[in-house]
Amino acid sequence: MGETAISNKVFVGNLSFDVTRDELIQAFSAAGKVVDAKVPTDRETGRPRGFAFVEFEDDEAAQKSIGLMNGKDLKGRPLRVNEAENRPPRPPGMGGGPGGGYRPAGPGGYRPGAGGPPSFGAAPTGDFDPSFERGRPFKTKGSRRNIRRRKRGFD
Repeated sequence: MGETAISNKVFVGNLSFDVTRDELIQAFSAAGKVVDAKVPTDRETGRPRGFAFVEFEDDEAAQKSIGLMNGKDLKGRPLRVNEAENRPPRPPGMGGGPGGGYRPAGPGGYRPGAGGPPSFGAAPTGDFDPSFERGRPFKTKGSRRNIRRRKRGFD
């Protein structure tokens, strides 16, 4: 049970973006009976990601396909075929599955008041002096135009 390899599945890399699932099944059926082929697509664009997984009926067919198809040209690209490996378990709370994409900030993550940037509407910190605007004292009397004139030295 400590074995991490999936012996009847192969990983197909360097796959042309216009190869379909059916074309993949047809090409790999020369090695043995293909049960399924998965061509993952990008979530945002919907385009294939350039790799696939092909599942065979038995282990011998999968091993035969590695020897037969590795380096073979398919739609102008040399395929890279090797044994597929189990995906490592992902921690819960990641991704869009049950639990959603929310992940509370852990150590080193951003939390208001923990040394990170202040959140919107936060009270001023000790190094902020409200009596200065860009290093100059506020002039509270007069219109904005007069305040600007005074800053320029007209008054």
